[in-house]
Amino acid sequence: MARLTDMTDFLTQHYLHHDPFLDFRIDLQLFAAEDEGRTEEPTEKKLREAREKGQVAKTAEYPQAVVVLAGCFALFIFGSWIYDSLAMITKYYFSSFSRIVFSERNIKLELLKLILESAKLLFPIFLAANIAAIISEVSQVGFQISTHPLQPDWNKIRFDPATMFRKIFFSRQVFINLVKSIAKVVILGFVTYLIIANDFDEIIKTPDISIGLAMKNILFIAFKIIVWSAVVLLIISVPDYFFQKMEFIESLKMTKQEVKEEWKETIGDPHIRARMREMQREILMRNMIREVPKADVVVTNPTHYAVALKYDRETMIAPTVIAKGVDSMALKIREVARENNIEIIENRPLAQELYNRLDIGDVIPEDLFRAVSYIYAELYKRQDKLREIV
Repeated sequence: MARLTDMTDFLTQHYLHHDPFLDFRIDLQLFAAEDEGRTEEPTEKKLREAREKGQVAKTAEYPQAVVVLAGCFALFIFGSWIYDSLAMITKYYFSSFSRIVFSERNIKLELLKLILESAKLLFPIFLAANIAAIISEVSQVGFQISTHPLQPDWNKIRFDPATMFRKIFFSRQVFINLVKSIAKVVILGFVTYLIIANDFDEIIKTPDISIGLAMKNILFIAFKIIVWSAVVLLIISVPDYFFQKMEFIESLKMTKQEVKEEWKETIGDPHIRARMREMQREILMRNMIREVPKADVVVTNPTHYAVALKYDRETMIAPTVIAKGVDSMALKIREVARENNIEIIENRPLAQELYNRLDIGDVIPEDLFRAVSYIYAELYKRQDKLREIV
């Protein structure tokens, strides 16, 4: 028993250490992402630059399927006309072949006529396929024209055999495309098998029927294979589109340092800063103008400054500034106040003091209570006179 155990241990160790199949290993790091550390989602600027360079998320199966279906539809619509035209051309050349004088000029004329007739027959299919291709591409990525993919980037062209070999044979994208291609071949082959198996009796009968009927049956079966294959590609394109979009976002991911540098670059742009300040002023102006109709009184100096005050005994401890402006903004505040029947009282030193010392939302300080109380006293006096008149 001891000898048997020793022999088993020897054989096990021998094969574990010397079997060439067991020594074979695949380094899974070869399939890892090329850019480690890119964990941040791409910014709008990064996506916009990629789009300008023609880099977008799209699936190739969708345009292929749509083009094939459009071509088949055009062939189905114009099939009779194309068949009759081909029959006429064939009949013409077979019946007139003996009467044609073979000279250089006649051959050129006949060749030109044949090219024109062929172009006329193929034009509907060509037009349908091109329209379908444009619609399918635009529906995926929108209308974007970019010549950047046509411009060679010589900085990226480097002769590095190791890197080239790794990208060709061990790239993640190549591996995924290989799996997709195998899956498509298997699925389309299975669809073709089902169609042929369903029409196998018709195929078997072709030796016993006329040539025209046999060709019609074979062409109809081929037409069904093409259409159903295009439909299957169309179905496959739906999940593939979302996969390609995910892969596209993954390829554009950025490092934290790149995000910080882009943010600094964007904020540091004087045009961006000017635009941001302009947008802030516009937002501030809209908010202030929206609050002016709620004011009790507008204090002016009378042309350069305007400050709108509001006081609610239940919620405020003192009058509060809800809008203020100088020059054009002051003019706008006065216009809105007149439109909403808000009293405008002129007090030059108080208007300047309120504008210079207080921000929007600030409560009147104690040292200005007396001056502001005179304003509200004047306001109440005017309101009383107005009630007496009414």
